Formats: sequence, structure tokens, C-alpha cells
Amino acid sequence: MGKYTGFLEYERVNPAKRPPEERINDWNELKIRQDNDELSKQGARCMDCGIPFCHGGVLLNGMAAGCPARNLIPEWNDLVYTGQWEDAYKRLIRTMPFPEFTGRVCPAPCEGSCTEGYILEAVAINNIEQEIIDRAFEEGWVKNNKPTKRTGKKIAVVGSGPSGLATAYYLNAVGHLVTVYERNDRIGGLLMYGIPNMKLDKKVVQRRVDLLSESGVQFITNTEVGIDISSEELVDKYDAVILCCGATKPRALTVIGADLMGVHNAVDFLKANTKSLLDSKLSDEKHISAKDKNIIVIGGGDTGTDCVATSIRHGCNTVYQFEIMPEPPSSRQGDNPWPEWPKKLKVDYGQEEAIHLYGSDPRNYNINTKKIVGNSKGEVTEVHTVNVVWEKDSNGRFGPQEVPGSEKVWKADIVLIAMGFLGPEDTIADELHLDRDGRSNIKADYEKFETNIDKVFVAGDCRRGQSLVVWAIQEGKLVAREVDKHLMGSTVLK
Repeated sequence: MGKYTGFLEYERVNPAKRPPEERINDWNELKIRQDNDELSKQGARCMDCGIPFCHGGVLLNGMAAGCPARNLIPEWNDLVYTGQWEDAYKRLIRTMPFPEFTGRVCPAPCEGSCTEGYILEAVAINNIEQEIIDRAFEEGWVKNNKPTKRTGKKIAVVGSGPSGLATAYYLNAVGHLVTVYERNDRIGGLLMYGIPNMKLDKKVVQRRVDLLSESGVQFITNTEVGIDISSEELVDKYDAVILCCGATKPRALTVIGADLMGVHNAVDFLKANTKSLLDSKLSDEKHISAKDKNIIVIGGGDTGTDCVATSIRHGCNTVYQFEIMPEPPSSRQGDNPWPEWPKKLKVDYGQEEAIHLYGSDPRNYNINTKKIVGNSKGEVTEVHTVNVVWEKDSNGRFGPQEVPGSEKVWKADIVLIAMGFLGPEDTIADELHLDRDGRSNIKADYEKFETNIDKVFVAGDCRRGQSLVVWAIQEGKLVAREVDKHLMGSTVLK
């Protein structure tokens, strides 16, 4: 695959981003696309490694190692290297229905397991994937997948995030009548409202939704299953019901003052911003504005970064990000060997922008929030913190221990909680009496996906817990296979 000596001849070149001083003034996507010559070289770096760990898709120490969708990465890298772009697209969509999403927002566990990355820099797989699908749309190669005949079987999919859309894509393709229920006013779930526009332009999401509609998938918005329509009614009405409703129960901050005005869950902040942006370019002022405010983001990860970047675009006064964990190392450590996902420090786009504006990284590590203080009106004014160190207890388990004398008070007008999610909301699971696992997720075995209730299946984050978009898409693909088999006795889906 690729050029046998390509990894020796060419260095990894990441696509450039628009400069911070430009991009913080708009909500447009960050990347600057590479030219054909550079993309060919990047594809050429994919070596004939014998065992392509990049598409392993396994869990090592709880983290994805290789592509969960089992993409045939070396094959389409080689096709890009030789300029066979349409064939590269055909090879890519054999395993990934929505590369325009994963190419933009996936953290690329494939690159973490790239054989070349064991010693050198990994192949730029993620960017090549995005370039393939973007070119495919430009050239008109992407068509709807409307089936030639229908089975007459009716299927309800609850939730239109990545797992719900993938489920609908595959079940519609084999001829079933698929209806997707979404409680929001737009289709896309976290793709639409959980990820900011500068990372995933909503026109990209809507383009795919339109293709699915043309293919025959029916979308019903502003309808919350369990509230506007009962779960039992869906079970009675459809031949199968597939729950793809995500893990949307946010982890709470349990400190004094967490209920003050100005304390918001990160997802509410991001959703309100995107909705207002799409509805009115923020002119309706129905978002939580960070303009001229002092912002504290509690929690790291992608969501925390998105809150930092969104606050900067509003024109915040200051923004700081708190992380109770230690700062990651700059390179792999001995307890994190290849091909595990590399746990190392990265400076993401939001941090780049904060450094440009304020001269320092907004992240503060080994810091714990003790309380939030407000004024007489019940509005946030301060966040009180203490530094921590991680030490083993008598049972050998690491935990945070406070550092005496490290207390600090931070000015704050808005506090955004980006501490992750605990699992799915309870409404549907309680209504249908679905079994739950120890983490409150709806219980169903992987690659089976059937719950304890006949005809009811589950996939994505509401089954596995908060995870990656690529895992959600893969689960949508696999639950479609099981539902088709359940309804028809056999399946062509793999």
C-alpha cells in the first residue's frame, strides 16, 4: 500500500488552520484544504506494514485502538496516492456511511494505532478521509441510497444523532420503511447541536439529512418519545423500535453554589449558541452570551475546548479551563504503549485561540472546585478552588489530595460544566421497563443490541455510554444488521 519508501521520503504534513486572529471572528470551519500533490504524498506515506493495526477497532485499556468502523485505510490511502479518487471514495463508503462527519470530528484512533506512528509520525489518515468525501460531493459521486423495492416492514428510530442516522441509512437501503423521531427542531442530534459550527459546519449535516430524506427516510422533529408520543405506542405501531437517544444526562457539579444563575451545563451552552446561530446569526439573543464576561470551564476534553472557543467568539473578557487530572505528558509513557490510544498533551483549536488572545494556555491542571459564590441577586461572581496531587490510598487506588495553602479565588460571571455524561435519560427506559447495566445504560449485548423487551433494540451512547462519533456510527451499522436479520430471517448487511 502507498509507496514502499514513502514514509522515509515524506514527512507528515497536517492541513493548515486559518490563523486564530481570523477565525475567532466567525463561525466557519477551521481547516485549509491541501492540494493534490500534498495529499498524494500523504497517501504515499502509508507503508506496506503487513498487519494494518489502523483498522483494528478494538478496546485496549478501555480506549479505542484502531478504527471502530474497520475502515480499509491502507487501500484508500494507496488510491489517493495514485490519484484514483473515485475508487478511493467507493472503498471508503464500504465501511463508513458518513465520512464527512468522522473526517471532521473523530479524534482518529486509527492514527494512534498506525504502525508508522510507532517510531515516526502517523499517517494523516483523518485528513485524507475528509478530503476523499469532500471531493466526492464536489464531483457528484455521492448519491442517495433509495432502494429498488420495499419490504413493507416499518421501523422507528428514536434519536437522529450519528447512531440513529447510520441505523436509518442501512435499514432504508435494504428496503425497510424507516421513521426517525427527534425531539429537537433540527435533525442531527449531537452532530447538529453538540458540536460547534467551526468544527462541523451544519450545512454538511443538513446535506446528509437531505440525502437520507431523498432515499425515503422519514424524519419527525419536535417530538420527544415518552413525552409527545409514548414508547408503548411506537412498539405497537412498528415492527421494530431502535433506541439511539444518546447519553445525554450530564454529570453534575456537586458543590455549594452550583445552582446559582450563570452556572450552565456545557451542552446547553453549545446547543443554545448553535440554534441561535442557525436561526438568526445570534441576533435573536436566545443564546447564553459570554460577551465581556469572565468564563470558567470546568472539565477538559473536546466539549471543554468547544466552550473555550465559543466563549472567545462571543468576545469574553477572560476564559479559564479547570481539569482535576494532571497535565498529560508530551509523549507516550511506558504504561501507554503503542498501539493503545496515545495519552499525551495536545493543544487544540480553542487553546490555540486563547493563547493567541491572552498569551497563555487556559487550562489549569490538578485543580478542584470547592465552591461557587454569588451576589445578593443569586448571580455567579467567584469560583473557589484548591490544587490537588494524586496519591495512592491504603488500597493502592489513586485519588486527589488537597495541597494546603493552594486555595485560590477566580472571578467568574459564567461557569460551564463540561464534566461528561452519566448515561441516557430515564423516560423511555422506565416507560418500557428496560434492563439497565451498572452505569445506567440500557442493557443489550454488543453485536446483538436486543433489549429485554421484544422488538426493542438499542445502539450508540445510550447502550455503551458516552463515546466517539465513530463508535456510534458503527453501532448504528451493526444494530441495523441485527434488526434486518430479526425481521427477515437473514441479512446482506455486514
